[in-house]
Amino acid sequence: MGQLEGKTAVITGGGTGIGRATAVRLAAEGAHVFITGRRKAELDAVVEAIGPAGATAVAGDVTNLADLDRLYDAVRARGRGLDVVFANAATAAVATLEEVTEEHLDRTFAVNVRGTLFTVQKALPLLNDGASVILNASTAADNGTEAFGAYAASKAAIRSFARTWANELKCRGVRVNAVSPGPIDTPGITDLFGEENAADARGHLATTAAIGRMGRPEEVAALVAFLASEQSGFILGANFYVDGGENQI
Repeated sequence: MGQLEGKTAVITGGGTGIGRATAVRLAAEGAHVFITGRRKAELDAVVEAIGPAGATAVAGDVTNLADLDRLYDAVRARGRGLDVVFANAATAAVATLEEVTEEHLDRTFAVNVRGTLFTVQKALPLLNDGASVILNASTAADNGTEAFGAYAASKAAIRSFARTWANELKCRGVRVNAVSPGPIDTPGITDLFGEENAADARGHLATTAAIGRMGRPEEVAALVAFLASEQSGFILGANFYVDGGENQI
């Protein structure tokens, strides 16, 4: 603990799941965490859990550039720059090739690709030398799951961004890396499959990981904390799987 003492972090999609777990972990490591997301009540609950000295909530949508500006205005007003960005916000929906609509495709890429790009772009003026940018990709980019084509393609774009931005920002000492979670037990499972199907979905997803269970958001958060810290100082442009062996063995 304490490896991020005095640092400032931004986490998008910070109200639930991986985003919430990461906010709690980075705050425990000493960072002041700015969290954003569309649901103010959930953000406020995270701040309450961490304490106002360790977290600030700025409600907003990563597809709205004005909302991103408000987020970074709040970071700027704190006066300590920015040391960690975890671009985590994403959306997913099930649709086969035959079922994909313009709305489905546009929404998926607006949040997952466009939202990630502008989250990082608008952070650039605030990034301190040696800052760490972590992008949330997914094992879906690799495994060809049926009816997940748009989501998988959007996450493949995230992996590509990590490589390109690592090259573009290395001259500033800014490290860019990606994490690729596999089957993680978050509220998003219920959002994706519905309350009536969530238990069955969790049961199936547990079988896809070689370790025999779904992962916990805290297990992804632990990796993000490592990539945010100086302990990962020689890691650049990499992609780390947190997948219980799903795509490994």
